[in-house]
Amino acid sequence: MSEPFDTVIHSGLIATADQQFKGDLAIKDGRIVAVAEQIAGGARRIDAGGRIVMPGGIEAHAHIAQESAAGVMTADDYYSGSVSAAFGGNSSFIPFAAQHRGQSIDEVLANYDVRGARSVIDYSYHLIVSDPTEDVLYDQLPRAFARGITSFKVFTTYDLLNLGDAGMLDILTVAREHGAITMVHCENDAMVKWMNRQLAVRGLTAPKYHAVSRPALAEEEAINRAIQLAKLVDTPLFIVHVSTPGGAEIVRREKFNGAKLFAETCPQYLALTREALDRPGMEGAKFICSPPVRDHETQDALWHHVAQGTFESVSSDHAPYRADESGKFGAGLDAPYPKIANGMPGIAMRLPYLFSEGVVAGRITLEQFVALSATNAAKTFGCTAKGRIAPGMDADLAIWDPEEGWTATLADQHDNMDYTPFEGMRITGKPKLVLNRGAVIVEEGALKALEGQGRFFGRAPADLRVRKGVALPEFDPARNFGVELRR
Repeated sequence: MSEPFDTVIHSGLIATADQQFKGDLAIKDGRIVAVAEQIAGGARRIDAGGRIVMPGGIEAHAHIAQESAAGVMTADDYYSGSVSAAFGGNSSFIPFAAQHRGQSIDEVLANYDVRGARSVIDYSYHLIVSDPTEDVLYDQLPRAFARGITSFKVFTTYDLLNLGDAGMLDILTVAREHGAITMVHCENDAMVKWMNRQLAVRGLTAPKYHAVSRPALAEEEAINRAIQLAKLVDTPLFIVHVSTPGGAEIVRREKFNGAKLFAETCPQYLALTREALDRPGMEGAKFICSPPVRDHETQDALWHHVAQGTFESVSSDHAPYRADESGKFGAGLDAPYPKIANGMPGIAMRLPYLFSEGVVAGRITLEQFVALSATNAAKTFGCTAKGRIAPGMDADLAIWDPEEGWTATLADQHDNMDYTPFEGMRITGKPKLVLNRGAVIVEEGALKALEGQGRFFGRAPADLRVRKGVALPEFDPARNFGVELRR
């Protein structure tokens, strides 16, 4: 008689977004098939030893094998990026597939299908849309949605990416018609350009002035504007990398009032301040990202919003550009801050940092950590078989030692970078074993996965059951002389 279970993980503290309990779980054919107080058998038995057994992380904001609008390729491809994610406790991720001006969506996805095939963990894509022609809007995007690519990102800034308000409304309308969710990078383009001009005429171009050039008000105004545009069309919106107390408060208020709204912040906004940009020489360039890191008061406010549920997730925004001519300094080793590649690595540090400074420090509960690291992303982005521990779900799991103390170093990242912004930070808690669909991919600091082991997964529309939207009188047929406006 064959063994009914491929693997049994026993004697663990099982943690979900709702509860934690001592128990076992069984895996068969890559899926969780049983969760109980005790489960016998298993072709392989893994002793969790009282450590935390939780869903593997879902990294929902990362730039992997992606060219920037300026043509700079990230340092990590889908092999190195997925390995780094796995060592950080993630069993799947959703990087961006970026359309640049003149490209078709079909061309973009064909390119990323080749790139993604190297991944050691399961993967999907968010599209970045920068050239929404009629063919893109009404033919190519619907085909992508039908394939399960149900989210895309747009920008309110950058000349080669900014769609303008009218372009935003067009693309939000298409998203609504097809059940997709629109992600948006929110900064007021005019404010940023004006600040850049003011600094340039004064010769203030060192890395530290990057933080000055993108004021908090620029983010807050753009967040508010993007939300109002989405409300007009009555479609869900996801605000990425919120970096300001005012921006977080706008999100909190609008969600409370019923908007179909989701949001995230990132570890760099919780861990770093603009003081890092003022390091000697060009060291500060390593910490240039947009929106910029800010101050300690902002950190405290963002942690408050993390704890209170303003954000669905804390995502890495992994944007790995090496500190050399291939990345940060493509425009020269003494380039002014506007020409330094924007972004920082962090995919391997997202969950260890959040666990250490969140759970261990008492800012959030273990259940909140599970929600922020996996379960909420699964619900928001339609990962129907991932992010939860229950029979029938993919056996995407991570076993954590909640007490192991360690110091973050570049070597811990397992990426293709030459620095980590978290260098030297003391961390408590570490993922010791990570599984993807029942297969062990990382175990006690060793990679067990093979290149190309990951699979692409399509996704469903976002879960909107508790987000009813905001009814606008302009779209009430009874108030418009019997004419229902198309939405």
